[in-house]
Amino acid sequence: MSRIDALIAKLCPEGVEFRPIGDFGELVRGNGMPKSDFVEAGVGCIHYGQIYTFYGIWATETKSFVPPEKAARLAKVDPGDLIITNTSENIDDVCKGVAWLGDTQIVTGGHATVLKHDQDAKYLSYYLQTPQFFADKKRHATGTKVIDVSAKSLAKIKIPVPPLEIQKEIVVILDNFTKLEAELEAELEARRRQYQHYRDALLTFDERTDKQASKQASKQATRIMALGELGNFIRGRRFTKNDVVKGGIPSIHYGEIYTHYGVAASSAISHVRADMAKQLRFAQPRDVVIAAVGETVEDVGKAVAWLGNEDVAVHDDCFVFRHSMNPKFVSYYFQTEAFHAQKNKYVARAKVKRLSGESLAKIMIPVPSLEEQERVVSILDKFDALVNDLSSGLPAEIKARRQQYEHYRDRLLTFQEAA
Repeated sequence: MSRIDALIAKLCPEGVEFRPIGDFGELVRGNGMPKSDFVEAGVGCIHYGQIYTFYGIWATETKSFVPPEKAARLAKVDPGDLIITNTSENIDDVCKGVAWLGDTQIVTGGHATVLKHDQDAKYLSYYLQTPQFFADKKRHATGTKVIDVSAKSLAKIKIPVPPLEIQKEIVVILDNFTKLEAELEAELEARRRQYQHYRDALLTFDERTDKQASKQASKQATRIMALGELGNFIRGRRFTKNDVVKGGIPSIHYGEIYTHYGVAASSAISHVRADMAKQLRFAQPRDVVIAAVGETVEDVGKAVAWLGNEDVAVHDDCFVFRHSMNPKFVSYYFQTEAFHAQKNKYVARAKVKRLSGESLAKIMIPVPSLEEQERVVSILDKFDALVNDLSSGLPAEIKARRQQYEHYRDRLLTFQEAA
């Protein structure tokens, strides 16, 4: 920071010039390029949707390619250009940018704008993340279901443009923060793979059949039983977004099982109207709530063990599994490769993927003693906290680094405007 302060005092002591984006660059709107145009090899391309989901501040390689004849009709992106999204379903993602730092020219398509400029590309991309830019783009955004900031509006937004020497110094500092966070993310991913391997190993048991009569074999082996033999499946009852209230009956919607809940939950994040009580169905403490619907085969069958002190209303696209096993043992098993291999045979593969209660009842699960179930859960809880708990372990460190990065990013990219 002291070096940057010294550079500002030396190069722009009266403040930094704020300039409209259109004043220092040319904005070229993209067109076309559906994902159906993608090929295995060809001209590198960046689709606007990938800027939200795949790319960071900058890129030197592309994830996708289009044929040369398609590329000829698309917006060209030269090394050093910035690609900015114009459209999104939410205000956060619109105007997200990625600096192209590869060696060759690539292309982009509709819902994106190419900024050709004479500034530091990474500096501009970092600035597009700041709260100040967020406030500015929000004033220019139009639409409700789909949010859009046109290239014409984007050109009007003013941003601080310090001398290039200062821009580059800021980029060096922010790159170091980004690199550290990426290293932690890579370590966390390695830990997650290790956890998944260990979880599947812990939840794999030798099968014991009635023909195995020896006591020694019985001690080392475990019964494998169908879920339908161990309990029953109760389908939830429908409620809609209009039924959700701030206070009322605790509820679990199937979509929340994908996006919010982990292996177990002791409190619900949403509630429905109290006057609906008689028409709802509930999970009791120690039941397992299972999502029966999803956009992908992987999502269907995700489970959460309900460990709250009261009953919780369950959506009709979920099943309640009522049983006498350790609920977290069941929930952990629903994450394993063995479970998914069985489940995938039963999922109805329409546009919306579905799993019936009859199919769930056929899935086989190991049933060790309750003491062994408790032991396995205790071990997996420690692993789960290490890779998923935001209050401890690597996730907590990544969260802290992210907050530190955002603090310094916003501080470094806040300037006194020249009179």
